[in-house]
Amino acid sequence: MLLEALILGLVQGLTEFLPVSSSAHLRILGEFLPSAGDPGAAFTAITQIGTEAAVVVFFWRDIVRIVTRWFQALFRRIPANDPDARLGWLIIIGSIPIVVLGLLFQDEIETTLRSLWLVAGMLIFFGVLLGIADMVGAKRRKLKDMTVGNGVIYGFAQALALIPGVSRSGGTITAGLFMGYERAAAARYAFLLAIPAVFGSGFYQLFKSFDEQGPFTPLETGAATIVAFLVALGVIAFFMNWISKRSFLPFVIYRVALGSTVLVLLSMGVIQPY
Repeated sequence: MLLEALILGLVQGLTEFLPVSSSAHLRILGEFLPSAGDPGAAFTAITQIGTEAAVVVFFWRDIVRIVTRWFQALFRRIPANDPDARLGWLIIIGSIPIVVLGLLFQDEIETTLRSLWLVAGMLIFFGVLLGIADMVGAKRRKLKDMTVGNGVIYGFAQALALIPGVSRSGGTITAGLFMGYERAAAARYAFLLAIPAVFGSGFYQLFKSFDEQGPFTPLETGAATIVAFLVALGVIAFFMNWISKRSFLPFVIYRVALGSTVLVLLSMGVIQPY
């Protein structure tokens, strides 16, 4: 079981920040591991603590600057409309939808929404949507141009990632592209916006796991989380460099191909939806 947990941790680290849905990959891969099956929403959320820790390390200077300026603006030491202070408020506002919807639909997230039929459909649909957004988006706006309305839209786009197959980064980046933000700006905000939600969900599931028996032991889940952290550091650097020069087309093609493959396997009875 340890080897399987490490494999899932590796996949989590590889896919969390690419717009391909890490939760979908863990859900699908679990069907092909001898004893894992569906690793579950809790395992996914806990291993995401590792990948999100990679975001904190990679964007440490940005995070420190935003938090510092936010507190300075809060105590009126700098103007309230300071760009970094505003970004701090927008991250808080954008985190509200996923918290509310995550609590309201917790049972569905851990059961019904993990159907592989739905996962495959979301991979294809939101993959095509990302491709359209990348083609039609103006790609002119920067993070300093963000409004409260944009922050709310970003927040609801992130909340869609509660459905495996949508992708947290993919959904948020797609929304940003449709609103005219540059690729790098949309991705950077997607990563920063995910920090409160992922840490909150991960530690909540970690707390719950003390009373619930999942497919993996705490040691196995912890090892997978460490692997996810180490791999994610390299993936973030690769992804930010990639989107500064290239389009999202390869990720769109991959999503559609993976989703279509899962649909075929389900239709043939090779794998089961639950």
